[in-house]
Amino acid sequence: MRLNIRIRQFAQDEHGTMLVIWGLTFVVLLGIAAMSFDLGRTGITRSELQAYTDNVALAAAGELDGKDDAITRARAAAANLISDRKTFGTGGSVLSGDTDYTLTFYSELPDDDTAALTAVTTDPAEAVYVRAVATPSTVAATYGAAFAALTGNARPNDQARAASVAGFTQYACDITPLMFCIPPGFSADASVGDMILLRSGGSGSAWGPGDFGFLDPAKVLVDDEGPCAGLNGAQLDACLLGAEGSITQCFNQRGVDIEPGQKVGIRDAIFNVRFDIYKAIMNGKRNDPDYPPAPNVIKGIVPSSGGKGKGGGSCIGNNEDPSPDTVGLPRDGCFASGGCTRFGDGNWSAGRTDYVGTNYGGVDPHPGATTRYEYYLEEIDAAGGPGGAGSILSGLAETGRPVCSPNQSSNPQRRVVIAAGIDCSANPINGATSDVPVQEFVKIFLTEPVGDDGASPPTLDIWGEVVGSAGGGAGGTGDVGIFRDVVQLYR
Repeated sequence: MRLNIRIRQFAQDEHGTMLVIWGLTFVVLLGIAAMSFDLGRTGITRSELQAYTDNVALAAAGELDGKDDAITRARAAAANLISDRKTFGTGGSVLSGDTDYTLTFYSELPDDDTAALTAVTTDPAEAVYVRAVATPSTVAATYGAAFAALTGNARPNDQARAASVAGFTQYACDITPLMFCIPPGFSADASVGDMILLRSGGSGSAWGPGDFGFLDPAKVLVDDEGPCAGLNGAQLDACLLGAEGSITQCFNQRGVDIEPGQKVGIRDAIFNVRFDIYKAIMNGKRNDPDYPPAPNVIKGIVPSSGGKGKGGGSCIGNNEDPSPDTVGLPRDGCFASGGCTRFGDGNWSAGRTDYVGTNYGGVDPHPGATTRYEYYLEEIDAAGGPGGAGSILSGLAETGRPVCSPNQSSNPQRRVVIAAGIDCSANPINGATSDVPVQEFVKIFLTEPVGDDGASPPTLDIWGEVVGSAGGGAGGTGDVGIFRDVVQLYR
């Protein structure tokens, strides 16, 4: 009887109950703590891998400029430029080299960010995007092992993964919507001083069937506060080709659109405001500060009224005569001899002798200038600089300074245009061709006014001298064109 009583008392006794509850709770809390530690380690590893793949993708994407070796350079940049560390996970603590990631290149991305990437390419000309996938890193469930020992339920190790997608685009803004087909092996910096006949009319003068050297300005981004804001049609063409300032039309170097046609009737007038010539569609622009002439406008042309060009304020307009005692900068001699047609050789020695003899009485004031552009700049500096009013030529029919427009540009590069050099052998153009890759944007100095031979249709020749490459660098004060390499993460 006494034993039964003691058993009932023990069963009803509540002393020590909390110890059991705390013991069970401790097991649960230990499990939660173990999981939180392990999950935290996994999360840290994933974050570290994500930062690593972000940097790898950006480094690789920065080389995707469409050149033949773009993918090779992209792989090298990712492998050689990026090094990181991970705190946890197997496979070592240093993240570096292509054993810690894989790269896949794509020509386009789907509109839906959640959709799978399918446009895989191995063609460097088409590779616009790159996906970097980190080698998975196993994070051991170290603290989970203690929980497993108590519960008998083993927690599996975690796999930390990461992937990033980046892309590259080159934009050229505030440039002239011109193009030309480059000859084999062409490099702007290796062709400084050579002449190019950018545009010519007549049979056989097109760069491609129906294409005479113009980019399509219809899709460019125009600065809402610049001189071209709100314009369209011929007026937009006039602004894009003739204005100075924040035009901000932007072309994607990976693919520009070609505008077909000879575009006769307005193009010579638009270009020639740089030479202090205002006529046709540009007749009302001579007092507009957005359309100033260059600080050096020597061209061998004077108003037909006779002599009023000697600082008299006359405008050439539609009435012009050859100057009686000045000449403009000459062309390469091979054009006159028939040794070249569209691309010169930079040899203008014979023409230089005539230029110096006519304009300077035979004594060369700038013997150190080797190119026409250098000579042009030396003439400006000798007359007091680009903002000066001093005569470049004294006592002649031309002073060398503008006399029609009161708005002389302070930028010597006012006579420099930027044209898209296209490899037309690799990328044939025909009429309105879209997404044509640009090999190189080229700075070209306009050596003479755009000519109109009076034929029907007229032959409008655009002659220029290569100043150098414009692609890739950022234009600053006193420069022309703004170039931006845009590298960004997409996923």
